[in-house]
Amino acid sequence: MSKILIVDDETGIRDSLQGVLADEGYETAAVESGEECLKLLRREHYYELVLLDIWLPGIDGMQTLKEIRKLDNPPEVIMISGHGTIETAVRATKLGAFDFLEKPLSIDKTLILVKNAIEAKKLRHENVDLKKQLVTKTVIVGDSIPMKALRQQIGLMAPTNGRVLIYGESGTGKELVAHAIHAQSLRKEETFVEVNCAAIPEDLIESELFGHYKGSFPGAATDKEGKFQKAHGGTLFLDEVGDMSLKTQSKVLRTLDEQRVAPLGGDESILVDARIIASTNKDLEEEISRGNFREDLFYRLNVIPFFVPPLRDRKEDIPLFARHFLKELAATYGRRPREISDDAIDALMCYSWPGNVRELRNVIERIVIMNPLTTRFDRKHLPPLVYRDGHRRAARSEFSSLHQARDAYERDYILKKLDENHGNVTRAAEALGLERSHLYRKMKALGIVVKE
Repeated sequence: MSKILIVDDETGIRDSLQGVLADEGYETAAVESGEECLKLLRREHYYELVLLDIWLPGIDGMQTLKEIRKLDNPPEVIMISGHGTIETAVRATKLGAFDFLEKPLSIDKTLILVKNAIEAKKLRHENVDLKKQLVTKTVIVGDSIPMKALRQQIGLMAPTNGRVLIYGESGTGKELVAHAIHAQSLRKEETFVEVNCAAIPEDLIESELFGHYKGSFPGAATDKEGKFQKAHGGTLFLDEVGDMSLKTQSKVLRTLDEQRVAPLGGDESILVDARIIASTNKDLEEEISRGNFREDLFYRLNVIPFFVPPLRDRKEDIPLFARHFLKELAATYGRRPREISDDAIDALMCYSWPGNVRELRNVIERIVIMNPLTTRFDRKHLPPLVYRDGHRRAARSEFSSLHQARDAYERDYILKKLDENHGNVTRAAEALGLERSHLYRKMKALGIVVKE
């Protein structure tokens, strides 16, 4: 529910506006001076809109507006005046007001402006969030020698227009590197367009890349702009380019050579200027020898090669990643920042991470979701797969007593049965041969929290 603050020294206006806005489903508060308004806004930051009278006792509406605009994440402001002039409206707009209302107030106009102002506030908030997400997408985490070298390489090569080919296993962060290159490039203010070559069906990828005209094939009901055109002036990221068919490779090669695309169903070609970044989890030279990848396209793409090492080769980065993801996910789920114990970090570092950084993030997200009341995560909170593998690799002599080893095994086994039964405690209890209440007591003692 959107919350609106009404600031007017006339009781009738305050009461009238509160009644009308309440009928429309808005939550309202009302004060009679600029000083009260500022005091309330500095204490409570969740107002989306202020309806502010210009003529107020004490500091007037214009001065109040100036102070509101200085706040962190300020609300939108609609100015109200019984003696409105064009000059006053222009001045208010220049100071940051969303719009201007004249007394006597028109209910219809007021409600329309209120709706538009709240939508503008939400849009502004979404834009701020998007910018934060974009910054997050370009942060290369890690203090290992390979990651320091990678950041240095990005800093050197990003400002050029050279084509880049990023090598690395699935989940190592190739997309993150591509975003980081774009963010530091000469094209950073332009569009970053991504194409997952492995996810698009073979019969659609040419249309996705090059576009098509209406009627060019069954189902082409309208003209469609291709990814090359959308990336004009910016960067086109061809993710998992090794999964592209030979036919599509041929058209991509021609596009790179001619800097033009020919949409399906048309005769004319269109000029495109996009920096190409490609990635692959395959050995393209081996794919060439097998006849699965064009050698000439390989040389066009492999101008500046980057290699993102697997997580098992940079284990010293695991604590940084784990704490980075804990902070990021706490913000995502609106929870307080969590801590992770050295014991849990040791277990994470002993795991082989076949899914690399993506798998680590998924593990951290899982323990955040499954243990909502826990503020400090321990080894016992880790998923069974990581927990078991960590135990095997970390040497079982780490357990200081038989009791500790038995608890670890029991927790592991219970989590496994919960996994198999999709978190359903009743079915897990049946599979374990326990009463439901007995299983709950066991789970509580072992620090397992599951929401059914």
